[in-house]
Amino acid sequence: MKIELVGVKHTYDVEVLKDLNLILDGYHSVAIIGVSGSGKSTLIRLMSGLEKPTNGLIRVNSFHVDSEDYRKKIGFVFQNHNLFPHLTLKKNISLILEKTRGIEKAEAESIALKYLAMLHLEDQVNKLPKNVSGGQAQRASIARALSVNPDIIFLDEPTSSLDPILTHEVLTAVEELKGLGKDFIFVTHVMSFVRDFADYVIFMDQGEIVEMGDPSILDHPKSDALKAFISKVR
Repeated sequence: MKIELVGVKHTYDVEVLKDLNLILDGYHSVAIIGVSGSGKSTLIRLMSGLEKPTNGLIRVNSFHVDSEDYRKKIGFVFQNHNLFPHLTLKKNISLILEKTRGIEKAEAESIALKYLAMLHLEDQVNKLPKNVSGGQAQRASIARALSVNPDIIFLDEPTSSLDPILTHEVLTAVEELKGLGKDFIFVTHVMSFVRDFADYVIFMDQGEIVEMGDPSILDHPKSDALKAFISKVR
């Protein structure tokens, strides 16, 4: 996976990202970490093309992230599962495939069942989101992201609203996906998952990339900001 950020700035009422420049190549699982308000969720939304930067250029695998071709190659998992409440877990996937990819109903349902089973939800497929646990709903959201056969899966704090047991359930399910040949870009506050799953880590503070490298930077931080962050999240 190749990631290029050139002069990326983003402003809401205040400047959230400050002139980010970055070139990464050859990594398959990139973690973005930092305290709340550091800009990490904004960055992942920009990298996925969900929002456009105020200034600057973002390319991933040589695609401009605002291109239609790029959007067809990614899946996104939000902080909250974002499933349609009136549709079963199966329908939450199959209907998306029918409407956005033009896949016939029978094939779409077969794909939905395949990925729900992969996420250990084969006994929940006909339930509404309100009738499954938060961890199961989030796993269904991951199955939905996988169902479009993306090259890259983005996860924006997928366990932020879950208790420790459900957090473990969801992150264990994500780790099981390593063998699929997908690339991952993710935001999380669970450092054990970063150590186990990431092959590159970007640490952000106050809208800037302060430190980056392989996961060993978590054990040997150089900046005061990362030292302070690690001391609070261990």
